[in-house]
Amino acid sequence: MTRYTPAEIQQALGTGLLSFPVTHFRDDLSFDEAGYREHLGHLASFPAAGLFAAGGTGEFFSLTPDEVGRVVRAAASEAAGSVPIIAPAGQGTAQAIAYARDAEAAGADAVLLFPPYLTEAGQEGLVAHVRAVCEATSLGVIVYHRSNAEYSVAAIERLAAECPNLVGFKDGVGDIEFMTRLYATLGERLLYIGGLPTAETFALPYIQLGVTTYSSAIFNFVPEFALAFYDAVRAGDRVEVYRRLNEFVLPYLDIRNRGKGYAVSIVKAGMTAVGRPAGPVRPPLVDLDAGELASLAALIEKAAS
Repeated sequence: MTRYTPAEIQQALGTGLLSFPVTHFRDDLSFDEAGYREHLGHLASFPAAGLFAAGGTGEFFSLTPDEVGRVVRAAASEAAGSVPIIAPAGQGTAQAIAYARDAEAAGADAVLLFPPYLTEAGQEGLVAHVRAVCEATSLGVIVYHRSNAEYSVAAIERLAAECPNLVGFKDGVGDIEFMTRLYATLGERLLYIGGLPTAETFALPYIQLGVTTYSSAIFNFVPEFALAFYDAVRAGDRVEVYRRLNEFVLPYLDIRNRGKGYAVSIVKAGMTAVGRPAGPVRPPLVDLDAGELASLAALIEKAAS
């Protein structure tokens, strides 16, 4: 049985910074469970409000269903109740339901529902998809607004009324007008999470739209920096936020933007740079080259000095 009701997990996840741990792979691209468990234990020692196991930065898209289950179980075990674990669900509706049910059996505390695989869908289909997943689990469900799963305000309003365990809305689109309309319509009914790549870039303006937390990928390798940045955002300290943007985040984006898929690859590179390697990324992603890794390592060292 989950440790949280949907209302409780919504409250818990809104109390601080969230993060997507990377998934560790060996050189042959097999899942390195021992390395992953050590990393989860390390991250759980910092005051994050929740960790997304096998999420986007955790390469959910490259994992088999069996591997997703192993990752979620390892995360739930290593977190040992110290930090909530949010498990992934995605692909088609039947598979998403299977993921959600397995997440509950594995001891996860909530579910992040990724966009359906490949196919385009209208609002009625998206509503039916989310409703089916919510009905399949007692866990709190967070929808990921991104790519081919761009929900209308009316669709989210309807789902919020019909699905008591719909607890959160993670934005990966970045439409300011939409987010304003959504918060004006639903207010505190949902937890709003920033989900754009390198979410620190958007954190300060988004807080005015009701988006009080976000998922930080850099937390994987510079957790102290990530937490201090989040604290500055929540305090409305614009001077400190922009100092840290200029010091680290914006130069980091310059490296990230050199290659497609680098939003994930650069996080694993960061792990290597700080002496906590997590192995390579799986195809179709590619790792940073030696020069890019050296640039990132120099940036991390400068920010830490």
